[in-house]
Amino acid sequence: MGKDSQHYYGKHGTPQKYDPTFKGPIYNRGCTDIICCVLLFLAIVGYVAVGIIAWTHGDPRKVIYPTDSRGEFCGQKGTKNADKPFLFYFNIVKCASPLVLLEFHCPTPQICVKQCPDRYLTFLSARNSRDFDYYKQFCVPGFKNNKGVAEVLRDGECPAVIIPSKPLAQRCFPAIHASKGVLMVGNETTYEDGHGTRKNVTDLVEGAKKANKVLEARQLAMQIFEDYTVSWYWIVIGLVIAMLLSLMFIVLLRFLAGVMVWVMIVMVILVLGYGIFHCYAEYSRLRGEAGSDVSLVDLGFQTDLRVYLHLRQTWMAFMIILSILEVVIILLLIFLRKRILIAIALIKEASRAVGHVMCSMLYPLVTFFLLCLCIAYWASTSVFLSTSNVAVYKIVDDTPCPLLGKTCNPETFPLNESRQCPNGRCQFAFYGGESTYHRALLGLQIFNAFMFFWLANFVLALGQVTLAGAFASYYWAMRKPDDMPAFPLFSAFGRALRYHTGSLAFGSLILAIVQIIRVMLEYLDQRLKAAQNKFAKFLMVCLKCCFWCLEKFIKFLNRNAYIMIAIYGTNFCTSARNAFFLLMRNIIRVAVLDKVTDFLFLLGKLLIVGSVGILAFFFFTHRIRIVQDTAPPLNYYWVPILTVIIGSYLIAHGFFSVYGMCVDTLFLCFCEDLERNDGSQERPYFMSPELKDILLKGSSQAGKQEEVEEE
Repeated sequence: MGKDSQHYYGKHGTPQKYDPTFKGPIYNRGCTDIICCVLLFLAIVGYVAVGIIAWTHGDPRKVIYPTDSRGEFCGQKGTKNADKPFLFYFNIVKCASPLVLLEFHCPTPQICVKQCPDRYLTFLSARNSRDFDYYKQFCVPGFKNNKGVAEVLRDGECPAVIIPSKPLAQRCFPAIHASKGVLMVGNETTYEDGHGTRKNVTDLVEGAKKANKVLEARQLAMQIFEDYTVSWYWIVIGLVIAMLLSLMFIVLLRFLAGVMVWVMIVMVILVLGYGIFHCYAEYSRLRGEAGSDVSLVDLGFQTDLRVYLHLRQTWMAFMIILSILEVVIILLLIFLRKRILIAIALIKEASRAVGHVMCSMLYPLVTFFLLCLCIAYWASTSVFLSTSNVAVYKIVDDTPCPLLGKTCNPETFPLNESRQCPNGRCQFAFYGGESTYHRALLGLQIFNAFMFFWLANFVLALGQVTLAGAFASYYWAMRKPDDMPAFPLFSAFGRALRYHTGSLAFGSLILAIVQIIRVMLEYLDQRLKAAQNKFAKFLMVCLKCCFWCLEKFIKFLNRNAYIMIAIYGTNFCTSARNAFFLLMRNIIRVAVLDKVTDFLFLLGKLLIVGSVGILAFFFFTHRIRIVQDTAPPLNYYWVPILTVIIGSYLIAHGFFSVYGMCVDTLFLCFCEDLERNDGSQERPYFMSPELKDILLKGSSQAGKQEEVEEE
């Protein structure tokens, strides 16, 4: 056994030796990974420069307001079009041209108008009638009725025909409706195009679809926004309830860890059981109802998710998923029943540590605030970069023209190109540009995303090192809490920023590189979806899977490396190697203790999220009679419910992350304690007597199991 043990430890590093001067986190330490610290500083300076450049060139109005053929915004205050919020297409049928898909603009004049047309008129019929004053508002600004009909239509000064329209996403689209399955505009199935030809309404439909490819998405976004405006108050209340439940759970865990863990386990099983019962009840209720037996495949994707709740197949799928989850959890609890007792002891010790460092419960607020700053800067910079293009004008013509589609200058257009394109028009096409800055926009967007990942990971790493330093101070105090420093959390935070900014930047940089590669792979996957190359698809799936696993491993390694940095003050590579070898030397204990506690914390999050989610579901679907009239009317009730569920999970994760970091820190310290000390009077253990009774017993059982496996 001696040779085997030496060989084993040789593969996984050398165990720590007894050091009488070691009393926990080292205070006399030096700066680590200075090069990465300088690199992070230069990257932040570059990021600020990119933000300034984007804010100088960008214009978010391009996202909010539509633009006419001259590149002017419709409906923006302070401009001549302030009272003209809608965009009107002269001939929307031309929007069905493939040019729309290639160059993202519709080859027909477009102007800003006060209101969309509400009647059917042709230019020829309106010119010599009382309707001409109404018709003129749909002609170009400054139109003078001093030309012939053919010249006016040729020069694109007025539309040949106006059709009853409705505004949608600030654009005028034909008011098309179906009557007995037949498409109609007004009361007609055809319309006159103003040139003496009658066309089918389906031509208008095709043009309207191509005029705004994301029309349905915009409409969905507007309805979701409306739901948020009427339900935000109740969403905030739901999130406050989730916060109070999480706080109450953590406080009770401090005093009744054993009882709370078993209550949590039972409650999760009961909540899942109720979910299965509710799904079965809905499945039975829909039996025999018309349309309830339609399959999900036949129905396809619907923006109104309420449609799916009227299908029996939906509730059957929910019931199967919940049943599988219930069975898996029950089986895990049966097989892990003995290890759960050991994990409870570790959670009790973590509760004592958190009790002596109570301000640690508030630290997630600091992390949340810093992450919000990162997200806000990234989002604003992204918007300004995407809107920092300049107006690009292109030549459009109804007749063949050698310069068709070429860029032009609207101020000098008629002078240079009139010979080759006598009927051409210089029309605003889209926002773009051909300068060096505009060609670099894609690279700047990638840099923006990369810096967001780097800074967000740095913020999370700072929180992990701070909490690890505070909880390590608790563990390595021989007389708890008398030997602890006065302000362990603030001391750990100061050490992390003063000495280890470079190490945190190094670890977060590695993770950011992997994450940006995953984003690029997702982008390539979206671009290759139309490809028929099965090998390329298979290779893409393999790459995505490998980098997902790599990201998970790096997160695990970084987390433990940060704990070693907080204790010993070594650089990132040394800390990562020492942490990895320490875990490998205690791999059985990792499975027995560390991962079981992670499973229990996951159940706690599921309990809080499930409870708040069920409450939100019954409230927003008007199923609670006491407050039935209080719930706001919604387009999609799943919008506030999903928001509450996601927000509740993030809140619960924030509170439980403190406990998770505490458990991981105590576990690594426990493994170090076993290697440094033997429990004698000369080399006593630093762990508490309660922890020693349970963990050493569990460790001896794990050691016996390890010996049996080696034999």
